[in-house]
Amino acid sequence: MPPSETPDFTPEFPQQGERLSPHHKNADTLALLARRRSTAAINLNDPGPSPEQLDCLLNIAARVPDHGKMAPWRFLLFQGEDRAHFGEVLAKIWASENEADETRLALETQRFMRAPLVIAVISRVLENHKIPEWEQILSAGAACQNLLIAAQAMGFGAQWLTEWYAYHPQVKDTLGLRSGERIAGFIYIGSTQDEPVERVRPAPEIGIWRG
Repeated sequence: MPPSETPDFTPEFPQQGERLSPHHKNADTLALLARRRSTAAINLNDPGPSPEQLDCLLNIAARVPDHGKMAPWRFLLFQGEDRAHFGEVLAKIWASENEADETRLALETQRFMRAPLVIAVISRVLENHKIPEWEQILSAGAACQNLLIAAQAMGFGAQWLTEWYAYHPQVKDTLGLRSGERIAGFIYIGSTQDEPVERVRPAPEIGIWRG
């Protein structure tokens, strides 16, 4: 059933200072995690999340481990015609550095049109802080994963991508990234009828330390 046809469900977020359960035994959550599978961005379509669903997604994304309560991440949203405008920027940057044919330029122009919503998760590291930089970066990665899981729990498909433009300095300048900021990922979200095939999963590598 497409997300637009499903009953709206808005989880109840806790209030500051509220005491929370140390566990949340839930078979549906375990089933979702056990069968979570990314949907290729090219297979995502309208409709995307409603404003209420988007607000919920971003609040869930923020509920990640965060040593020092630093919130070492922020979000940039790409929706509507702004997706096409950013694609034009990507095409110009690519063409300025590469021999690009029309096919490649069209691909770059359409990158952000693959899904109705793209969320850039920006990792923002405060350098020379008592909280290690690595822990700040990991928190941003956790925000990406929360977005994937929450989107799929709402009935959408989602994919976490970086691709070349996540690392290009001119793209970073265009997006206004500041010192200590990097793109942790672009999360593509939309409706889909695609049923992705389960891929090979490596067995967890497990060791037992004995003192």
